[in-house]
Amino acid sequence: MHAICTIEVTGPDAQAFLQGQLTNDLKRLDTEAEILAAWCNAKGRVIWFGTVRPIDGGFALSAPRETANDIVSRLTTYRFRSKVELAIVDEGTTVGADFLVEHGYPFIGAGQLEQFTPHMLNLDLLDAISFDKGCYTGQEIVARTHYKGATKRRTLRFESTLPVNAGDKVTLEGRDIGDVLNVAGNNLLAVVPADKWNEALRIGDARLTAIPLPYMTPDSNH
Repeated sequence: MHAICTIEVTGPDAQAFLQGQLTNDLKRLDTEAEILAAWCNAKGRVIWFGTVRPIDGGFALSAPRETANDIVSRLTTYRFRSKVELAIVDEGTTVGADFLVEHGYPFIGAGQLEQFTPHMLNLDLLDAISFDKGCYTGQEIVARTHYKGATKRRTLRFESTLPVNAGDKVTLEGRDIGDVLNVAGNNLLAVVPADKWNEALRIGDARLTAIPLPYMTPDSNH
C-alpha cells in the first residue's frame, strides 16, 4: 500500500501559478472533475505525478506522503510574488500497489524523483500532458521529445519468476538496461527500452515476462 496525502494550492494566483508548473492544462477543470498531471524540473525530469482537482479557492493535488514535504518546499521556491498558499492535508488515504501496477499508473516515490521524463513514464499515453497549453517548467524538453519521436524508453508491465524490489536493475545479457519502478507481488512496472520488451530480460536470477498494459501495446514507443 502507498500512503497518499493532498497538497492544497490556494489563493488568487493559484491557477496561473500551477498552469506555469504542471504538464497538463488546468482549464480542463472547467468541465472535468479531475485530471492527471506531472511537475518536472527544468531538465524535464518528473518530480511529481498525480491527480489535480478544483477546490474552494484553488486546487488539490494528490501526492505520496513520503514526498509531499519536499514537493511543497520545491514548489514554494517557484512562487516568487504569486499570491498562493501551499498546505499538506493528510487524511490517511492509501492506494494499493497492485492497482497502480495493473493499470500502468506510475507511483513516483522518494527514490525516483527526477529520474524519468514524462514520456518514459507513459504520461503522454495517460493524457497527463497538454502539448498546446503554453510554457511550463521543463516544457521545452518534453515537447521536443514528443514531436521528434525521441521516446526510446517506456514504462512496461512484467511478471517476475521471483520477488523483486523497486529500484532493482533490469538486465539483458548481463547489461543494465532498465529500472524497476513499482512492484506488487510478482508483478511490476519497469522503465526499459521499448524495443527490448520481448527479449530475455532479467532482474538478478528472476526472469521477466511482458504483460500488455490496457492503454498500450508492449512495443509501443511513440
